[in-house]
Amino acid sequence: MAKDLISVIVPCYNEEEALSLFYKEINKVSKEFTTVDLEFIFVNDGSKDKTLEEIKKLAKKDKRVKYISFSRNFGKEAAMMAGLEKSKGDYVTLMDADLQDPPSLLPEMYRIIKEEDYDQVGTRRVNRKGEPPIRSFFARCFYKLINKMSKVEMVDGARDYRLMSRQVVDAIVSLQEYNRYSKGLFSFVGFKTKWLEYENIQRVAGETKWSFWKLFIYAIEGIVAFTTVPLSIAAFLGILICFIAFIFIIVIIIKTLAFGDPVGGWPSMVCILLFVSGIQLLCMGIIGQYLAKTYLETKKRPVYIIKETEEDLNKDKNKA
Repeated sequence: MAKDLISVIVPCYNEEEALSLFYKEINKVSKEFTTVDLEFIFVNDGSKDKTLEEIKKLAKKDKRVKYISFSRNFGKEAAMMAGLEKSKGDYVTLMDADLQDPPSLLPEMYRIIKEEDYDQVGTRRVNRKGEPPIRSFFARCFYKLINKMSKVEMVDGARDYRLMSRQVVDAIVSLQEYNRYSKGLFSFVGFKTKWLEYENIQRVAGETKWSFWKLFIYAIEGIVAFTTVPLSIAAFLGILICFIAFIFIIVIIIKTLAFGDPVGGWPSMVCILLFVSGIQLLCMGIIGQYLAKTYLETKKRPVYIIKETEEDLNKDKNKA
């Protein structure tokens, strides 16, 4: 009987310090699988340190290690997409190299997906221990907001770390979007999903690549990708301001004709102008976000560009 193959995809951006530690842990877990083979797909997302050199070292000593190296930094979403397209496993998992996604959960995830008839097993953090309080607060607010606006459910604390069947992977890869928000795509494709909960784990090495500003931009991308409610809000604000302005006009006319009360001075006028201008800019910004995403989609540019893979490394070996 042929063994199942699990593809482990690891997006890497400046993970030189963490790679050896990650490989040690995932290799330890691989020894627990007696009826399953593993392949490791490292995606070097234009790292500026020696991440690629470390990956090549692993590829030279372990035939299970494959890699993709981008021509520049295209972002984690592109790295995950490249890994999914390259994967050949019957089951596929995504992991961060910093060990915040514990490899020790993989055997249990595989057991669940095989024995309990699930299509994918996701992981979620039950807390955000170690994160700045302000960051945790805004993260919780984001999930509450997007779940109210979007028809696709986003699970608070959900990680990209999950084990998926080949059917799920093929469904995700078939979504050839340029502006990708994987947490939403995982939910969008549907399929039967079970969640494993675990305590938040700190990075084993290196520094996080996600600043507050980058997370804020990522949150906006998620909202724009999975709901058009902001456009409705912009339209509603326009109607509301028109209604308020109409009421003000009626009040001013009545006060002037009935009481001879002159119109208020410039301070109130300036406040009104600033308020209305701010609302206009907000609405234009919302519309601009959707237009920008549409513009990028219509260009049909590739999500990523590959500079080299392990096949190039093997060619160099043969020439030598």
